Amino acid sequence: MERLAARRLTGGMADSILVTGATGKSGRRVVDQLRAQGLPVRAAARGGEHTFDWTDPGTWDAALEGMRSAYIVQLDGTKLVRPFIERAVRHGVRRIVLASGRGIDVPGYAKDSGGVLEGIIDSEAAVRDSGLEWTISRPGWFAQNFSEGFFADAIRTGELRLPAGDGAASFVDAEDIAAVVVAALTEDRHAGQIYEVSGPRAVTLSEAVATISEAAGREIRYVPLSAGEYVAELVAQGVPAPDAEAFADVIEPLREGRDAYVSDGVRRALGRPPRTFAEFAESTAAAGGWPA
Repeated sequence: MERLAARRLTGGMADSILVTGATGKSGRRVVDQLRAQGLPVRAAARGGEHTFDWTDPGTWDAALEGMRSAYIVQLDGTKLVRPFIERAVRHGVRRIVLASGRGIDVPGYAKDSGGVLEGIIDSEAAVRDSGLEWTISRPGWFAQNFSEGFFADAIRTGELRLPAGDGAASFVDAEDIAAVVVAALTEDRHAGQIYEVSGPRAVTLSEAVATISEAAGREIRYVPLSAGEYVAELVAQGVPAPDAEAFADVIEPLREGRDAYVSDGVRRALGRPPRTFAEFAESTAAAGGWPA
């Protein structure tokens, strides 16, 4: 197999991998998977093993010192990746993997009321311009949004209320996202690659919730709302109106089915298909993620 034949990082590079955002959904799993392979990792985050704060450049040098490769999870709404990479080059970093997102180069893919898109585009450009070995990961909707993210609290209460209609998304398991990142950090054949990462098929919110219900052994409902109803409910719960509208904008691509297409990033990077949503739901339930 090509993947088994790929030459892995050796010597100093294998002993010096920086993971930013190391307490997040993808970063935590990247750390775990690297360490499972016996590779020492510097797990960097605002609250974690190694203190790192995007808004405090005084923490950057200590994070980068001695590193030869890095996973960069950017801070939304900023253009800090470019100066960080410039500093990484001075520290001798040779390989970088950037966490980005699907749809950023598709006009009209999503409303950008939060001002995130410009920073992500600049980050990707900075990576390409760096002169380093680079790989970009562009995952779609995380399946883990149902267990530890955006939708998790609603799933636990038994009712998910969203302005998503019957739209579908090819939800991707964060374990697969991490596996792609780990491959890019530790194997030589991923330089210059952009991996759009998705699950194996599109799943509607109704299907996703039904799958979770079966795995969890209890009833969970999906209630489709209009965007106006959703914003009104959030405001009634104390969410500022601009934030509520921004949340509604995040859901719009899901409602319109813009993230329903299937990408080949997992198969190209790993030589295997991505995990299904049912596999995600069953493994999460087995780990106690959705108590009955």
